[in-house]
Amino acid sequence: MQLGGSMEEQQWHVIYSKPRHEKKVHAALFEAGFVVYCPLNKTRRKWSDRYKVVEEPLFRSYVFIKINGNQLYDILKFDGVVRFLYWNRKPAIVREEEIELIKRFLGKHESVRLESAEFQVNQHVTFTASNFMGQQGKVLEVRNKEVKVLIESMGYYLVATVDKAKLEPSRAKSI
Repeated sequence: MQLGGSMEEQQWHVIYSKPRHEKKVHAALFEAGFVVYCPLNKTRRKWSDRYKVVEEPLFRSYVFIKINGNQLYDILKFDGVVRFLYWNRKPAIVREEEIELIKRFLGKHESVRLESAEFQVNQHVTFTASNFMGQQGKVLEVRNKEVKVLIESMGYYLVATVDKAKLEPSRAKSI
């Protein structure tokens, strides 16, 4: 059971954790009954004698939690939680669609990397094939086969290799 508040008012917030405490914070909050998400990126690492696929947090020191505004201070009491991420002097709120996009993206791609984003007006596109068929978004850059997709409220790009032939210009604004 979650501490205080009703389910209708809940939104995704971003917790800033101590360095390398993302999984511990996620586990503690999950055990306390909160809806939490720590995006894990599968990365291939080289050891002295072999390669190994490891899961590490995509967003360093970030854990997403679905709560209402009056639960913010309750969360700060958990070990490893430093503060909430703020955007325009308010606790940052991430849309449900963005959390789902991150989940789908990480489910289909390995070794995803983050790049800091500057907001700008870009072309809207629709995926005509691939796992994102029908999905609309903003393409920030296409170089060879690399496409950068912006998740606006978080200020990061998710970068994946997508064939240009699987995109077409979209007339409708989607993001």
